[in-house]
Amino acid sequence: MTDLVIYHNPRCGKSRDTLKILEERGLSPVVVEYLKAPPSAGELTRILALLGMKPAQLLRKKEAAAAGIDPAMDEPALIRAMVANPIVIERPIVVAGDRAAVGRPPVSVLDIL
Repeated sequence: MTDLVIYHNPRCGKSRDTLKILEERGLSPVVVEYLKAPPSAGELTRILALLGMKPAQLLRKKEAAAAGIDPAMDEPALIRAMVANPIVIERPIVVAGDRAAVGRPPVSVLDIL
């Protein structure tokens, strides 16, 4: 499959499990360690559109860094806050062409392949 990308955090069990599911199916996704290379605001906006989600739905509210982020702020401001603090972005996210899924649970990404 072409254009297969996983926004991955290697310290996250769900993210590791999702990557393993892809690799077990013979797929070689581009692995983006989004904590080291966060998506731009434009890329996160595109991912949200592919997911059919609002920024507040992709916000990891339990992360300590999210304490200062108000999920009710306007969408562009929330996206900027998420890009500035990528740990608050839900993970993993798999993008396959013009489709995307959050790997929670990890097998949910199979729906877009």
